[in-house]
Amino acid sequence: MTRASMSAGWYLRRLSRMGPAEVGGRVGDTLRRRRWRAAPPPPDGPRVTGVRFTSVLPAGTLAEVPPDAVKRLLAEADRLMAGHAVFFGVDRDDLADPDWSYDPKTGRRAPGGYAFDVPYRDEEAIGDVKQIWEPSRHQYLTVLAAAYAVTGDERYAERVAAHLRSWWTANPPLRGVHWVSGIELGIRLLSWVWVRRLLDGWPGAAALFEDNPVALHQIWHHQRWLAAFPSRGSSANNHVVAEAAGQFAAACAFAWFPSSPRWRSDALRSLERQLRANTFASGLNRELATEYHGLVLELGLAAVAEADAAGVPVPASVRRVLLRMTDALAAVVDRRLRPPRQGDADDGYGLVVDGAGTDRWGSLLSTGEAVFGRLPWWPAVTGTDVRTPLLAALIRPYPGRGSAVARPDRRPVHFADAGLTILRSPERDGGEIWCRCDGGPHGFLSIAAHAHADALSVEVRHDGVDVLADPGTYCYHGQPEWRRYFRSTLGHNTLEVDGTDQSVSGGPFLWTRHARSRVLAADADRWSAEHDGYRPSVHRRRVELAAERRELRIVDELSGDRRAVRLAFHLGPAVTAELTGSRARLTWTCDGEDRSAVLDLPGQLAWEAHRGESDPPLGWYSAGFGRREPATTLLGTGSADGTRGFTTVLTFRG
Repeated sequence: MTRASMSAGWYLRRLSRMGPAEVGGRVGDTLRRRRWRAAPPPPDGPRVTGVRFTSVLPAGTLAEVPPDAVKRLLAEADRLMAGHAVFFGVDRDDLADPDWSYDPKTGRRAPGGYAFDVPYRDEEAIGDVKQIWEPSRHQYLTVLAAAYAVTGDERYAERVAAHLRSWWTANPPLRGVHWVSGIELGIRLLSWVWVRRLLDGWPGAAALFEDNPVALHQIWHHQRWLAAFPSRGSSANNHVVAEAAGQFAAACAFAWFPSSPRWRSDALRSLERQLRANTFASGLNRELATEYHGLVLELGLAAVAEADAAGVPVPASVRRVLLRMTDALAAVVDRRLRPPRQGDADDGYGLVVDGAGTDRWGSLLSTGEAVFGRLPWWPAVTGTDVRTPLLAALIRPYPGRGSAVARPDRRPVHFADAGLTILRSPERDGGEIWCRCDGGPHGFLSIAAHAHADALSVEVRHDGVDVLADPGTYCYHGQPEWRRYFRSTLGHNTLEVDGTDQSVSGGPFLWTRHARSRVLAADADRWSAEHDGYRPSVHRRRVELAAERRELRIVDELSGDRRAVRLAFHLGPAVTAELTGSRARLTWTCDGEDRSAVLDLPGQLAWEAHRGESDPPLGWYSAGFGRREPATTLLGTGSADGTRGFTTVLTFRG
């Protein structure tokens, strides 16, 4: 099949998932792009003079940043000054003077020309677009700007200024790959707001921004673009939140244009609507992709910070959603503050002002504590960060904190709307057993873009170490066989039937048929659910945690006639397995201590261990986007006829 026919087929499948309003909106977008090509937008934004940046940090804020957080920040800033950075597993040494269109992973450069002509999904034509886009989110510049803010060392500020001027020159409006995707423009605007804020004490700050016609030109065109091309309908997920948050932040902090009030009100209205639409009542993100929960929460907090700094009223519903998201995050993390590894993850952040080694989830909980107040059952956060004191200095404490807003009086176990249940043993000498059970919707909206075919999968940790692991995501574009594997049913700890996925994929971010799951029972130590992805058969799974015996029991049943099945258990990369027949002895090290467990597997299946295989892929773990490492997968093959189930017992020894 040619690339052209594949593309045509994808567009037809994509079109089938759209409603009439979305189709109409996209037709309008297409016509607008054609008009903008025929009559390019004004080369300059409105001419403004005498404007000033007033959205500064309150006096004394920087003194509140903990010394160890400053130390990590400066170590990262100095690496960046030397030109070194790591993006998605690729070590780069070209950040002293970046080529903004270059992908070091493939050695390709994205072409110039009219932005909407750039085939950004085609790795053969432009390279890995995420490698190109990521530096241009300018979040590494917010790190350098933060380093200037805490030290006063002008080397950091001068490097930021040089890179911004370079980027603005190389990427005029509507030209090239950096003007294709709204989420990139939104996050870049948020970065520019924080760069300007953190450089406020530098004598060259005004000349770089408000007194610089090129900067004004770029800021205006970014906002004009976002107002014209919002993500729509089946694509209104985390992207539209990032677009609205960036637009709103810029319209608050850079309120220098005649259109600023309209952009601000439209963006706030979109942000309020999309935060509610993207979040279950329980507080979990509807994409059921944990890293996007973190991204949306960061974006929402950053947007509220800009509103409060500018004195712009925000609907109470926005703060309530962010409060629910924070409480939900506190509920699902394990004892090391690691949340579930569910759905897609691409290492995307809303606001970065910290050095490497700073715990993202601990940082979000620290900010939540400062803004909303912690609940007695919240896990303790022992780490520090730069971002929390900066956001807390701008965000007014939520007026509904405490008894005025209903919040869980104990740690939630089951999130019914999201179909997510956490079974957890008490923390004691034997260590915490943490188990996530997935019986929720396949994904969000009609395309479920960031979903995996993982219905009824489990994820098990011991003291924060992955034992039965969710393998992760690894990639989006350019490596279709790896994309298929990491989002497949076989790539999760669940049952595959007849060699097919439970849900039907129509492309790397498109599912054309969704398995429907239903939780049958859930409490603190037992869970059961079923899904219909293998109609007419129904897969039902029961999980029981016997904390006193330190035992987890998993029972799988498949109704109907005899069918071929494969049952996979993916081990974490730290776990070594010795498989004998249907028993696997697992060993690993945690905090310098040897740990072990026994995994008794269903004897009616034939079991094999796979590790680091590529044709086809099997036995891998992706700790972050663009990175993968071999890990052991235990795979049982056989058949099921509806008369007997498959029982797996995991017993922790120490």
